[in-house]
Amino acid sequence: MGQYLNEYFVSSFQKVATFRIVGGQKQGGNVATYFCAPDGCVLHCIAGPVDAATMLREAKWVVQTTRDAMRIAKADGAAFKVHFRKAHADKLRTEHGLVVQPLLFDLPDEQDANGPLTYRDPTGQPLAPRLTPVPIDGPDVKFAAAQKGGGKVAGARPLQDRAGRTWQLGNQGRVHQLLACYCMQPIERLYGAVFEGILGERISTRPVEIVDPFPSRLRIGKGAGGGGKLKSFDF
Repeated sequence: MGQYLNEYFVSSFQKVATFRIVGGQKQGGNVATYFCAPDGCVLHCIAGPVDAATMLREAKWVVQTTRDAMRIAKADGAAFKVHFRKAHADKLRTEHGLVVQPLLFDLPDEQDANGPLTYRDPTGQPLAPRLTPVPIDGPDVKFAAAQKGGGKVAGARPLQDRAGRTWQLGNQGRVHQLLACYCMQPIERLYGAVFEGILGERISTRPVEIVDPFPSRLRIGKGAGGGGKLKSFDF
């Protein structure tokens, strides 16, 4: 997996939520993986931690879908975006059994990023806006029996389709629902919808909290007027 990622991607990371480090171990928080074009627009996303096989499969899907989009769209950026959004809608249908109509054009931004009521982080940048995913039309006929009556799906949460029927859709299915509408949007517009809307985490600009695992650690000096460095003794 590492060899494949190094061949086709350049990796980086950024902290967007609060978590604690206790004894060198991370506690709390979550993780999302974004596959982006060179300009920072999101092609695909994985919501939550996954095993190596899943990561490799999704990475290969991104590379193959990009090749297909480049062949079909030629130098037409709008056609490239349409291909990817249709690909996410198709992935939602074939892997999760639910049908959506992808949004093939971008609507005007309803949120004024420069408005006086926009919350900004300490650097002065506005946080990502709330994004509404494309609505579910209903089940694919091949999956209707499997999810009849809103049958339980591991790790899934309920949502309603246009007809008011309840279905179960997990985090990754919700990613495809979101990207069928917003694929090829800049990552700064999408990360909030993924982290808060899908993973249920709070975006925070607070620093990482590091907890000393040895609260009984005693530091002893040389005494009054002794000078010198402190010595640490762990108990």
